[in-house]
Amino acid sequence: MKETTTRSLGARGAYALAGLCSAGVLFGVAQLASAFFAASSAPMVALGSAVIDFTPPWLKDLAISLFGTNDKLALFVSMGAVAIVLAALIGMLGRRSTAAASTAVLVLAGILGAAVISRSATGPLDLVPTVLGTVAALFTLRWLCSLAARLDPAHCDDPSDGVARRNFMFGAAGSVVLAAGAVFLSRSLSATRNAADLARKALRLPAARTPAPAVPPGAQLQLAGMPRFITPNQDFYRIDTALTVPGVDPAQWSLRVHGLVEHEFTMSFQELLDQELVEHYLTLTCVSNPVGGDLVGNAKWLGYPLREVLARAKPTAGADMVLSTSIDGFSASTPLEALTDGRMALLAVGMNGEPLPMEHGFPVRMVVPGLYGYVSATKWVVDLEVTRFADKAAYWTTRGWSERGPVKMSSRVDTPQSFATVPAGRVDIGGSAWAQTRGISRVQVSIDGGQWRDAELADAAGLDTWRQWSYRWEQAAPGLHAVAVRAYDLSGKLQTEERADPVPDGSSGWHRVQFTVE
Repeated sequence: MKETTTRSLGARGAYALAGLCSAGVLFGVAQLASAFFAASSAPMVALGSAVIDFTPPWLKDLAISLFGTNDKLALFVSMGAVAIVLAALIGMLGRRSTAAASTAVLVLAGILGAAVISRSATGPLDLVPTVLGTVAALFTLRWLCSLAARLDPAHCDDPSDGVARRNFMFGAAGSVVLAAGAVFLSRSLSATRNAADLARKALRLPAARTPAPAVPPGAQLQLAGMPRFITPNQDFYRIDTALTVPGVDPAQWSLRVHGLVEHEFTMSFQELLDQELVEHYLTLTCVSNPVGGDLVGNAKWLGYPLREVLARAKPTAGADMVLSTSIDGFSASTPLEALTDGRMALLAVGMNGEPLPMEHGFPVRMVVPGLYGYVSATKWVVDLEVTRFADKAAYWTTRGWSERGPVKMSSRVDTPQSFATVPAGRVDIGGSAWAQTRGISRVQVSIDGGQWRDAELADAAGLDTWRQWSYRWEQAAPGLHAVAVRAYDLSGKLQTEERADPVPDGSSGWHRVQFTVE
């Protein structure tokens, strides 16, 4: 009886493994086939994008607070875990009925196909990878289930047959090799077929007709733990809805400008490069950035002023918003005033002296001072529609976020970090503050809830960039201490102490850090 039970458990494990191998074949073959179609034709990518679309704002904000810029990796890991469980269950269902297990595969394939076709950049032909993957998975499932049946005491008189066991293990191993090989080959094909990446590497951007003023040497404080005044491209935060980075060939890129305008037109990439490009230092901030968070970065941008683009289009009376759309379907609602009032809102093509990185919007993105990215910083932008807030809504606006998104004045303590331990005596405290389009005039710190004292400000590089600050605490006694920070803009307005979560229009509150002196 015990031996029969053990064999039965082993048989269930074999069926579960059959389901896992079949799932691997489905996604591997589909991934390989997707190299010849749109990036969103890969089932897992399409499904992940659909999950993002239907994620409520509070859950998105929770994911970003927990995982930061690793939110997409966390999503893939979670989806992978769910896929493993479902695949194992379908495999075990095959022990009772191969037809039922096959039907379950077809149902899941239908869900994957619906996710693929829901993407803005896909069409009916992009279902081919899912279809091919499903056919391969069904064949693998039925084949492995037939091999597993020879190990099952419920279907076989001699389940201990060594030949049957070897055949099943060879079959499972072959399926794993097939799936892994397909994934490896798909990556190789994607790398060689990525015209966008090759074009970016070959691109030489023209010099700015209006270079940015030099950054004052004193803008960067020489304190341990302070961030760099100019954030390196590889360290710049990335928060967007694209699970795979769109590969846009600049030779095929164009920007359509239309809507409530007197003159609709389309601009090519070369036409954009031929304009009088300007450079501008600008600090971008994500609306999901919590108080004291690091979803903020500063860079030198090269681009063409959006006010010039709109001047050519000539918006008509009544227009008050520009709906910008990415090639992957994301959209942002930017107040028309913010693009025409003189601030340096750009169609950016360069970042810190090089073409935009692929993940930051190559070949063209928007950057707008004073607005959170979700209403302004559209990456891979291909469409500008001049319209009205009353008539159109953008991607995150329909999900509960505010429609205009002005950046709130913020400050943070960068050093010492939370729960750090520092030696007694002199403690150098430092941080950053920002109020894009308004500038920072004053920063104050309070230690252990005591009197607010003025910090020393680093040199300012402009109204649109963050400003570093420092405070020297001369006699730090051993023990647990806390420091809080607050800022003032150039008009003398004090940063609000009122705590607010990122949803629906950005976080607020004074940042406080606890650390130990010993």
